[in-house]
Amino acid sequence: MYRQGGRILRIDCSLAYHGYCQSLSRSQPYTAQRRPEEPAHGAWRPLHHCQITSFPEALANPIKTPDITTLCKEAYPGQGEPLRTIKCCPPNIGKEIKPFVFPKKERARRRWPAHDGSRKQVEKYKNAVRAMRALPDDHPHSFVNQAKFHCAYCNGGYTQVENGFPDIEIQIHNSWLFFPFHSWYLYFYERILGKLINDPTFALPYWNWDDPAGMMMPEIFAMEEDNNPLFDPNRNRGHDPPTILNLEFFGQENEYSNETQIECNLITVRRDLITNGCDTISFFGGAYVAGNPPPGTRDDSVGSVEAGSHTAMHIWVGDRNRPLREDMGNFYSSGYDPLFFAHHSNVDRMWKLWKDLDYRGHKDPTNPDWLNASYVFYDENQDLVRVYNKDCVDIKKLGYEFKEPEGPLPWLKSRPKRRSSIENMSLDPLFGQGRDVIIAEQLEFPVRLDRIFRVCVKRPAVNRTKEEKEKANEILMIKGITFRSDKFVKFDVFVNVFFEDNQVPKPCIPEYAGAFAEIPNIYLDKMMTMTSGARFALDELFEDTQTEDDEYARVTLVPRTSFDDLTISGIKIELVPNV
Repeated sequence: MYRQGGRILRIDCSLAYHGYCQSLSRSQPYTAQRRPEEPAHGAWRPLHHCQITSFPEALANPIKTPDITTLCKEAYPGQGEPLRTIKCCPPNIGKEIKPFVFPKKERARRRWPAHDGSRKQVEKYKNAVRAMRALPDDHPHSFVNQAKFHCAYCNGGYTQVENGFPDIEIQIHNSWLFFPFHSWYLYFYERILGKLINDPTFALPYWNWDDPAGMMMPEIFAMEEDNNPLFDPNRNRGHDPPTILNLEFFGQENEYSNETQIECNLITVRRDLITNGCDTISFFGGAYVAGNPPPGTRDDSVGSVEAGSHTAMHIWVGDRNRPLREDMGNFYSSGYDPLFFAHHSNVDRMWKLWKDLDYRGHKDPTNPDWLNASYVFYDENQDLVRVYNKDCVDIKKLGYEFKEPEGPLPWLKSRPKRRSSIENMSLDPLFGQGRDVIIAEQLEFPVRLDRIFRVCVKRPAVNRTKEEKEKANEILMIKGITFRSDKFVKFDVFVNVFFEDNQVPKPCIPEYAGAFAEIPNIYLDKMMTMTSGARFALDELFEDTQTEDDEYARVTLVPRTSFDDLTISGIKIELVPNV
């Protein structure tokens, strides 16, 4: 043990299999490098591996963003010529960081569906964005600098220097920081736009992609005429209205009818918020505290909405003809498309709706390391302010709300149709018959996902009662997902269904558990390899496929992107207490 930055650190060395070590402690791998010569399925080789476990002496250690104007570094372009600047640091106008003050009692800003705004709301919005675009680029409120905020926070612009770790970057994706950071980002963006047109009630639109009426690119963003300030030429023009969006998009078009696509989209939203968003970690993503390497460099899990509908919409909008998929299809450039803010306004709404459902497990994190994590932004008065996660959990205190469409949520009852036992048998005649059956416990990791991969995973229990399911969720854990950070990555997960490799089913069947997906990321210091994890709840799936009594779950991973450096380092099913 030794002391660093006011914390006690313990170093444990053990054997690891290509960078993945299943530890009984709470420590995370400090370094994990996969050998470049490692073969595909089935090979393993021990190597020494050190882990660091930190123990707080008296205080928690939440992430604390430094002064964003003086301690900021440029992003790295990765493989390809970036369309936008990688100099993402905001301007320094000599301001000291102030504490955040809640807005005084005022009329709530009411965010509105982008497809259903009044003429007055649309004109206000266009005028505000037009005024922002007219500001000089070195102004803190300029269109360019507002876009750069996402680049700097998402591409290693800041380090944990305020926590005593000046060499460890901050990353606000792939962890429990995802929802609160973007909520604050929108909060200040909205208030800046309102100030530019002198309207204290100004509210952003949200892209209502969870409702059939909003399941296409909103017209106000797609119109090119009249110098529309909401239009961005760096989009997939094949997805202009009236094309129905795809919340499971992976870069290739499907041939679904509009009716089928809408049905699948509704199932996806429900899966993201209810089925796979069944507990705090599954919805928000894994814990991330000071001293941890950035999410994406360690084995952790990404939240259900972030990896699901959120990522699909980024890729669906981004220009597929550009190597880096600008604008929306890459972290560093997303903020240059005004549609980004409408998209994330709906992501912010998903957080609110998830809590409003009031289901067991739908609770904000209560860990002080989450509550007291903080960021720095320029506010509408050009002041630097420090904000905390704990202060954005109640949007009423922040002075905004969402105008909801009339009637019940359209996806609330969009659970896939349950199979009969006869149907299930007809779908699964060959899994293990005339084929090599791979048992996860006997598998040698890591496994390369350069083709469809099938494995049987032992379940911790079978035929659980309703009361047992209320106490714990049965969750499939895919650990150590390693991939190239500068490429779009996606694989789908099916359970208890067999299909030929050239006949992958639709993502709306009950056997579809969900997907892991990651937006391309140009990153500081040339970090090209990332590591993450994914969680998929299985209770409803076993019920709907009539397989609750099966001792093993037959898991099929379908890579949707053709990269031979996509690997996983573990797969198992656990019972996770539902608290």
